[in-house]
Formats: sequence, structure tokens, C-alpha cells
Amino acid sequence: MAAKKILMTGNEAIAQGALEAGCRFYAGYPITPQNELIAYMAKYMPGAGGVFIQAESELAAINMVFGASAAGVKAMTSSSSPGVSLKQEGISYIAGAELPAVIVNIMRGGPGLGNIAPAQSDYFQATRGGGHGDYRCLVLAPGSVQEAYDFTRLAFELADKYRMPVIILGDGMLGQMMEPFLARSKAPAAYSHDRRLASSAKQKPWALSGCRGRRPNIIRTLFLKEGALEKINLSLQRKYKIIQSREQRFESLFLEDADIVLVAYGTVARIAQAALSRLREDGKKIGLLRPLTLWPFPDNIFNRLSCGSKRPGLLVLEMSHGQMLEDVRLAVNGRRPIEFLGRAGGGMVTEEDIIEKVKSCYEKNI
Repeated sequence: MAAKKILMTGNEAIAQGALEAGCRFYAGYPITPQNELIAYMAKYMPGAGGVFIQAESELAAINMVFGASAAGVKAMTSSSSPGVSLKQEGISYIAGAELPAVIVNIMRGGPGLGNIAPAQSDYFQATRGGGHGDYRCLVLAPGSVQEAYDFTRLAFELADKYRMPVIILGDGMLGQMMEPFLARSKAPAAYSHDRRLASSAKQKPWALSGCRGRRPNIIRTLFLKEGALEKINLSLQRKYKIIQSREQRFESLFLEDADIVLVAYGTVARIAQAALSRLREDGKKIGLLRPLTLWPFPDNIFNRLSCGSKRPGLLVLEMSHGQMLEDVRLAVNGRRPIEFLGRAGGGMVTEEDIIEKVKSCYEKNI
């Protein structure tokens, strides 16, 4: 089907992408600034032959996703920062059971209830597992409405491929802003031709889809026999190493001649790109490196930057007080100077902030 350009918010584009990707179960609980997503799902999921549930709480929603995924259904939930915190136990269960699921976090200011302004302060929570146990989630960081749509389709593909939770980490600015983007279907897509709720046993032979004619499947996260849980953990770590080798994604600009490379993701990367254009017009050789996967973090490109003949300094930009900064430091391993500029609690890094910081870096000769 030919792509159609349509105008939506980032929240709506995520919902559109999910429906087109075959999501047929959504459970969530309203919270600003992601309510357009849950409203879109409420309106259009029934026409797709799927199930929409406004759960009684975030805890209930994530456990409903657990159950739907175990039955072989493509399932998703969404929330914003405090709500995603409540989902962490369920996400750990989904990871431990090796089930595919998509979790959307449209971040707001924190800690606590905070405010409804954009932030990036849930980076640690998303990339370090968030809940209990030794597990990881794949984390995608869209920077535009087009990517919000595209990355949602990718999230369902990766969740099924690796049988694990995939987090789409956006922020309040991305969720609320409207941009035209190319979609595969004219919105709202006519999904009703595919009213199948559960995937076939051939597609997901591990699913709890009825066991007539075969041995029953068992999905669990409780392993009490000595050594059994350690074997599960070792198996998970092998899978995570494969993902780290295959799924690192990033976007870059002007790395070849850069004296200083700006490192940013999501909304901040858009601001950084605007500042970069002004700085290069002023004759300053500035590059941009934008991680698209926050886990696995794109260590390989940082390693190349640190070991090549042209070894620029790095300026990390975030709407937090230095969470991604830690991954940049680990990737660079002391081989290049790193500066940081961040704001939190809903504060936005501006073009002017970045330009002044870059000038300061030049003065310090990083």
C-alpha cells in the first residue's frame, strides 16, 4: 500500500503505528502528557478487531499486557513517568517470562508527581531494567513524529524477534507536537480486514493458545529448583549480547571534520541540530551523534570516534542531570574529553544554551 502523508500528534502516530503493526490488545490508564495515545486506541482498536481496556491502574494494565502476550497477542501499554514506575514489577515479569510487549513512556518532569512538562529523566529506569532482577529492555528513542510512528512498528518487530519488552522512550514535547508524516495506511487505517486477535501457533509456538494435539506450553517466572533460575539468567545474558552486537542504531552528522560532537537524543537532538547549523555557519566544525537505541547503547560508534585519526571532544546534552552521560563515559572510557549541559524538571535546553556551551568548550580547547 502506498504511503500517505497525514498530520497527527506524536502520541497519535504511535497508536497508528501500533495498530498497523498488528497490535490487537491495549491496556492503559490515563496520564498527561500521553492521553492522546490512549484516546486514539479507545477509538480505533475495536474497528481492528482488538481489545481496548482502560484499566483500573497502571499495575493492572501491565499485568493485562502480560496475559495477552502470553496468549500470543501483540500487546502494548503506555503511560508517563510516574505511571511507568508503577509498571516496573510487571515489566520484570514479562522480561523473566521472555514475552514480547511494547511499553511507551512519554516522559514528564520528576521526581515524584513532578509536572507535565517534557523531560528525559527516566533514562536510567528504561536502560537499566527498572524493576527487580538481571534483565534488559530494548529502548528506542524517536526524535520526530515520523520516527514515533516508524519506531513503534519496529518495536513490535523487535519484541517478537527477541521475545522481550521493548520501550519507546519519548517526552511530552514529542507526544504533544503535531507534524506531517508518511504512514502506510490512510489514517485512521481500515484495519478491519484483519480481525484476528491472537497469532497462530505456527507464528508463536510458545503461546498459550490451546494445546489440543500438542503438549501444553508453560509460561512462568518462578524457578525454585536449585540452579534453574541461574540457567534462565545465563540464557538471557546470551540473548542480550546478541542484541548488543546486532541492534545498535544511531544517526550522525558531520563527524568526519568535527572538532566537537554534540551527543543528544529525542527532542534535545532536534534543538542540537538547529544549534549545529548556526555554529557551522559561524565556521565552527561541530558534529552531531544521536543514539536511536538507548539500549543497546551505540558503543561502537563512540569507540570509532575515540580511536580514529580525528578525535573530537564530546558535548552531551540532555533534559536530565546526566543520565545518558554515564553511558557516553563508559563508551569513551576516558579516551576523549566530555562536557555536559543538562536541565531537568521540565526545563528545556535551548539553542542559545548550546551555542554558549560550545564557545566555552572552544575556549577550554576540549
